[in-house]
Amino acid sequence: MEVDDAAPRGGEPPRIRRLEESVVNRIAAGEVIQRPSSAVKELVENSIDAGSSTISVTVKDGGLKLIQVSDDGHGIRCEDLPILCERHTTSKLSAYEDLQTIKSMGFRGEALASMTYVGHVTVTTITEGQLHGYRVSYRDGVMENDPKPCAAVKGTQIMVENLFYNMVARRKTLQNSNDDYPKIVDFISRFAVHHINVNFSCRKHGANRADVHSGSTSSRLDAIRNVYGASVVRDLMEIQVSDENAVDEIFKMDGFISNANYVAKKTTMILFINDRLVDCTSLKRATEFVYSAILPQASKPFIYMSINLPPEHVDVNIHPTKKEVSLLNQERIIEKIKDAIEEKLVNCNNTRIFQTQALNPSALTQANTRKDMGTEVSTPTGEKSQKIPVSQIVRTDPRDPSGRLHTYWQGQTSNLEKKSDLVAVRNIVRSRRNPKDAGDLSSRHELVTEIDSNLHPGLFDIVKNCTYVGVADEVFALIQHNTLLYLVNVVNVSKELMYQQALCRFGNFNAIKLSEPAPLLELLRMALKDDESMSDVNEKEKLEIAEVNTEILKENAEMINEYFSIHIDQGGNLTRLPVVLDQYTPDMDRLPEFMLSLGNDITWDVEKECFRTAAAAIGNFYALHPPILPNPSGKGIQLYKKNKDCMGSAEQADNNLPSTDEDDIDQELLAEAEAAWAQREWTIQHVLFPSMRLFLKPPKSMATDGTFVQIASLDKLYKIFERC
Repeated sequence: MEVDDAAPRGGEPPRIRRLEESVVNRIAAGEVIQRPSSAVKELVENSIDAGSSTISVTVKDGGLKLIQVSDDGHGIRCEDLPILCERHTTSKLSAYEDLQTIKSMGFRGEALASMTYVGHVTVTTITEGQLHGYRVSYRDGVMENDPKPCAAVKGTQIMVENLFYNMVARRKTLQNSNDDYPKIVDFISRFAVHHINVNFSCRKHGANRADVHSGSTSSRLDAIRNVYGASVVRDLMEIQVSDENAVDEIFKMDGFISNANYVAKKTTMILFINDRLVDCTSLKRATEFVYSAILPQASKPFIYMSINLPPEHVDVNIHPTKKEVSLLNQERIIEKIKDAIEEKLVNCNNTRIFQTQALNPSALTQANTRKDMGTEVSTPTGEKSQKIPVSQIVRTDPRDPSGRLHTYWQGQTSNLEKKSDLVAVRNIVRSRRNPKDAGDLSSRHELVTEIDSNLHPGLFDIVKNCTYVGVADEVFALIQHNTLLYLVNVVNVSKELMYQQALCRFGNFNAIKLSEPAPLLELLRMALKDDESMSDVNEKEKLEIAEVNTEILKENAEMINEYFSIHIDQGGNLTRLPVVLDQYTPDMDRLPEFMLSLGNDITWDVEKECFRTAAAAIGNFYALHPPILPNPSGKGIQLYKKNKDCMGSAEQADNNLPSTDEDDIDQELLAEAEAAWAQREWTIQHVLFPSMRLFLKPPKSMATDGTFVQIASLDKLYKIFERC
């Protein structure tokens, strides 16, 4: 009989072995990143810690194929990238004692490292003041290559691809790829309710509409309304609890709880403790016990609570995913909150609202008539069929309308009325999803309708199904559609896209906050100074024009802020601009020109023309114009010589004379120009064309004005090559 050498002999205990570091790291990673939603939560919390004002989440196949989190925070230093994804590397603390006063969401430095052990991680980041960003990929906690310079939008973008590719058992438990997406949406919704100064969006990869899209607001109720709908807000009550007079602890709780009229099948409890999203089973059980005495058996409450405690009273290091925390004197806090909720509910329980449905008289009359007629049914030949008992009548003939829902509608409606009813229902649903849409004006709807009616079907198909090829020159880009190759005027299509988006996001823009308020008067004076058509006007007249335009914009500041999120304070300073496309910031060098256009070109007296001209001005400002600095590629580098007298004539440049030494080039200006042009090319490929496929409705004029030009046909080229 053979004996296995690895098995214990004679009752000897098995040997203890030290696991390899890769095995230890993978086991730890599976504990920290339990599901795709765990990874999203960790990445979003990192973005919040980075001081972001906009956070966008994109998910594919429930997070197994792709998780992409982009923010506009402070970014990551280039010198920190080599150790970014190593375990236990963090910027949040340096000593164990720091845990006693920790205020950030993360602190262990395990989340990013864990993701690299169970997925493929790519980080793109840029810090303030840098001319370009860096992109680097990680696997098993280390960089796969050195950071590569690249064009980047302010902040950090982290992509996690093929999550759990090396954990077969974990992937089997997540076979339904859509299981985790609702959890991700729920996480983002909770963050959006609490962090009201941050713009959140969450969408499936390739989806036209975000499932969560919240704008920054000053009101918690507005945040709840944006995420959960107006029907929830209608039945909420504000609640505040404090224990500041206690000797041994200090805590404050504020939030909103549903009243006795709220009806839901599932409890929604959003709990933040010291701005940290956590679960507390004992607190949830206590509140549900209070509501059980007030609500019907099948109804559950809606609860939002934000509890603030001294950091030293909260132990945040008790759960691998930081899902739970431990509180000092937890039982006493829960009891005090429970008593406050019970008192609030008792005081509001004087009245109840019950939803009723009116009975349609026409349906009742028809039913009675059929009953009185004895339910005799005629056959096509005119013979009466056998009388059927009332209890056995069913609708078996599709031509018989008695079983249709239309029977119970008020009166007989025409097709036009049915269509208008459908539009009304859609508007109601839209207003619930986003309350600002409820204030839409008819003139804005007319402009949107004009866009739809002026759509060119052929160009629409090209835009929807094209493949981006590359940039052709400073104005045109190349796209392929089926077997045809087109030149596309980037400036024209981006201008039209921004115009349409300005109308579609009307009254519901996120905002770009300027780092410093910009005085309108100075912006307008700069614009007038650079305006060639004003070269004959003296400085005094220019100042008067700037002052008049400043007053016009200040008078209409409330309107353009409400509808287009262009905020001008009482002192005449520009403080905020709208986000027309997510993850895109316009060229601020054109801001003075934009302000002058707002003052001069908008027809303020006519509502429809006002909206049209304002949207057109926004479209022109946000369009992807070539950067102001000349393109440094090719012969353009001659324009960056320090000594302009040595540039030579245009004829010499055309003859490709040898260029001067690098010392003769203004390297700083050249680097700025190269970064600007690289950023534009990146934006065209990664922002403009994906947005065009989703949102652009090309007008008929683009078919004839040179915006789209067919330059090659594969079929015809094939015939030519075949002859050769």
